[in-house]
Amino acid sequence: MSNATLSPRRDSLRGATLPKWFAWAVAAGSLALGYGISAAAGLHSDVQWALIAAVLFVVGSYAVSAKIEGARQAKDRTATSLVWVAFLLAVTPLASLLWETAERGVKVLDGYFLTHSMGVVADAEPGGGIYHALLGTLEQVGLAALISVPVGVLTAIYLVEYGRGKLAKAVTFFVDVMTGIPSIVAGLFILSLWVLILKMGPSGFAGSLALSILMIPVVVRSTEEMLKLVPNELREASLALGVPKWRTILKVVLPTSIGGIITGIMLAVARITGETAPVLLLVWGTDFINANPFQDPQESLPMYIYLQFGAGSDPAYDRAWAAALTLIAFIMILNLVARGIARWKAPR
Repeated sequence: MSNATLSPRRDSLRGATLPKWFAWAVAAGSLALGYGISAAAGLHSDVQWALIAAVLFVVGSYAVSAKIEGARQAKDRTATSLVWVAFLLAVTPLASLLWETAERGVKVLDGYFLTHSMGVVADAEPGGGIYHALLGTLEQVGLAALISVPVGVLTAIYLVEYGRGKLAKAVTFFVDVMTGIPSIVAGLFILSLWVLILKMGPSGFAGSLALSILMIPVVVRSTEEMLKLVPNELREASLALGVPKWRTILKVVLPTSIGGIITGIMLAVARITGETAPVLLLVWGTDFINANPFQDPQESLPMYIYLQFGAGSDPAYDRAWAAALTLIAFIMILNLVARGIARWKAPR
């Protein structure tokens, strides 16, 4: 036999490896080439330029990798490139929104703006603040959480630990239905029951009732998933020692999953904080400070933003952007607190 016959066949899956900075180099080249193509074609939209650069990045990564590393590695790089492009497409609008809100909101956002209400300030005049709206939002969201958290957590405990048969299936079905209920429908339900039938009138508490309808299914679902993650061995070990089931849930199951449960509650609070439709129907809004959520109309941050944008004057626009920035900061703080609690309470 010849030496050529005895020589081992070259592995077609093995090839040269591109350096780690290859993806960054292709990205920079795609941005420059995309900008040149858009300028030559007379395209003035940044979105069009970004899409051209994204297509060039994916195609360029595949072409170079297929030539040097082989088809298998090129497909892997193409999948990675598509993931990065999808990530940037999702993050860019969010970053643009935050930048625009921060740029316009800092004009009037200061200590005076946070500690004063509109009072006797007209919408077309400068001055005023969001103290009455911030106070109303805190009270309405706090009451909604006070109603929703016990109901949601106890419902989840029933579904995971005790739920069997038709009743559990019915509860699960209605929780799924409530998850998709539009906020305006929840507001109309409380409006017909609380305001029209019981004649209680608009108030912050009425808005809290509608917000609790939106919050309960989120709490139930998140708590249910966290309880399912608790290993059955922990339950069985506690029951084997003669501990009653209710005490096992209280002392073993809940402490093990408390971090995830609190995270879900915080996310549910953040979800209802920006709701406007129930507030429009049930709270109405006012320019004066009302610290009593159980009587008379009350303001909230989403309602304040809506009314200030509707006023149509430059001072009102500035106040609306500042209130929007405050609302975003409040929700971001809630999410950061939730993540911190989740890490703090996570099982070691």
